[in-house]
Amino acid sequence: MLRIDSPDALERIRKEILSRRDPDHPCISVCAGTGCLASGAKDVMDAFEAEIAKQGLKAKVNVKGTGCPGFCERGPIVVIYPEEICYLQVKPEDVYEIVSETIKGKRVVERLLYVDPTTGQRAVRESDIPFYKNQVRHIIGNNIKIDPKDIDDYLALGGYSALAKALFQMTPEQVLEEVKRSNLRGRGGGGFPAGRKWEESRHAKNDIKYVIVNADEGDPGAFMDRAILEGNPHSILEGLIIGGYAIGSHEGYIYVRQEYPLAVENVLIAIKQAETYGLLGRDILGSGFDFSVKVHRGAGAFVSGESSALMTAIEGKVGEPRPKYIHTAVKGLWDRPSVLNNVETWANVPLIINKGAEWFCQLGVDGSKGTKIFSLVGKINNTGLVEVPMGITLREIIYKIGGGIPGGKRFKAVQTGGPSGGCIPERLLDLKVDFDELTKVGSMMGSGGMIVMDEDTCMVDVARYFLNFLSDESCGKCVPCREGIRQMLKILTNISKGKGREGDIELLEELSETAKVASLCALGKTAPNPVLSTIRYFKDEYEAHIREKRCPAYFCKELVSYYIDPEKCQACMICLRKCPAGAIDGGKNRIHVIDQEKCTRCKTCFEVCPPRFGAVRRISGEAVPPPIPEERRVIVRKSKRDE
Repeated sequence: MLRIDSPDALERIRKEILSRRDPDHPCISVCAGTGCLASGAKDVMDAFEAEIAKQGLKAKVNVKGTGCPGFCERGPIVVIYPEEICYLQVKPEDVYEIVSETIKGKRVVERLLYVDPTTGQRAVRESDIPFYKNQVRHIIGNNIKIDPKDIDDYLALGGYSALAKALFQMTPEQVLEEVKRSNLRGRGGGGFPAGRKWEESRHAKNDIKYVIVNADEGDPGAFMDRAILEGNPHSILEGLIIGGYAIGSHEGYIYVRQEYPLAVENVLIAIKQAETYGLLGRDILGSGFDFSVKVHRGAGAFVSGESSALMTAIEGKVGEPRPKYIHTAVKGLWDRPSVLNNVETWANVPLIINKGAEWFCQLGVDGSKGTKIFSLVGKINNTGLVEVPMGITLREIIYKIGGGIPGGKRFKAVQTGGPSGGCIPERLLDLKVDFDELTKVGSMMGSGGMIVMDEDTCMVDVARYFLNFLSDESCGKCVPCREGIRQMLKILTNISKGKGREGDIELLEELSETAKVASLCALGKTAPNPVLSTIRYFKDEYEAHIREKRCPAYFCKELVSYYIDPEKCQACMICLRKCPAGAIDGGKNRIHVIDQEKCTRCKTCFEVCPPRFGAVRRISGEAVPPPIPEERRVIVRKSKRDE
């Protein structure tokens, strides 16, 4: 690599890279994100390398491991360029056929294509798959095209041109003004306008300032930041350098979870490559601007995602929040002005500088501009990362992109905003997804977690689950959070076990209000959201648990019992064999009976009983029918002649 010392040199390097790349040259892109690697993507890549060599195609075909394209439900994903043929759930044994048929024979392997479950139609191109077709992927769209360990891939797509524009065509004030005009709001949870935060730091009186990437992504089911860090780390570095230039900072930090080893690896490689090219370090592009980046690995505490706690952790102390009488933008890391934004926010900056605030504002609604990445998980057909314009409805995300609820089940709720978010019911499916609308209904945007729930979900248990998570993750520094969450969790646990009492709902609401007002940081202030939103929209479920000792979703073990209907039992002995507790008595031609004292309510019998029989019944809030007398347990089967 040669050091690039001017914008002209950057463009020459870019042209040289492109001149060595034939757009018609076949390229096999294999998703090498964490999700696909866990599904065997490394074996698939190795198989492609071996098969390409075996068939004498090394000089004619490229194979590259790329970032996550989002459709995690169907990984490992392989996209073949230039045709953009997309194969899903590829296995090593499929590789010979792909190379022989698609690369050499120019024929599509139909069995590896996406098949629409409703119409049965196949989609050949990635962009034809409904999951992708209904998205607008400004941030993660290039993931499948870039080898994150090769800076040349990023440069070939125009990488670092925004940095050159900022350093040589704009003053720091103009960069700041462009970000302000875009109304870019922080994608990490709070939704605070990035430009206002930058401006506050720029005007703060201190010669040393910092810009920081918050990659401490700890929400259950969320992996948006990880996918960008793993798949396109240079987009974050470029945004961070531009932010440093805008506020007068010469030092940046990337705070990333220790649990993200691939993200750390790719970011460290990206930093080294950018330094070698002269895009990071001293005198960047010959501009006279110096900027360096350090990576700090967090210990995995959820609370360290809070701004002051994160900065305390970088300082080498316990990651605990501190009172912010003065904003961290003015007095943050080592008591110096510090701008903290999350991964997705920084990745938007190069796009805004290159294409302008007006372009960015074309998407979205008033108060919420641009796109947002969500991790769409839970009881939904198409799980993965989705990037959509602000203002899209929940219904469009869940049904057009997510493909609806599996098994023909009914949609019940969607939880947005991570463990501190709220649960939104079916009647609000047409709600527009933006910062303000989600807050109005008792939820929040958060970092972008979106968990879909079906009719089998108990909303009391959902609130209990998230409070259990937050109780473990609370740093314990302030009483309203530490004790408030603990007491709410205790009440919810009792309710789910059938030990709830009249007045529990009102007590939960009272504790919630106290935690919201008096907690030190956002963890405690937003912790009541799962409780308050489920009470607000599913109060009848709380009342059923408390007054009738009944779980309407048949989920809470202590409130659900199973018995075998003697009229439908076929004595097939499937449930008897599968019962892990040995609680079922029966035999050939003998109606089975569940011993209620031995039964652990694991639901195995209910799940394994053939649907055509439907003999195992579940009840909640009702008495189990008495066992039938021994003499009536013999099944008299009809012969085929009698039938």
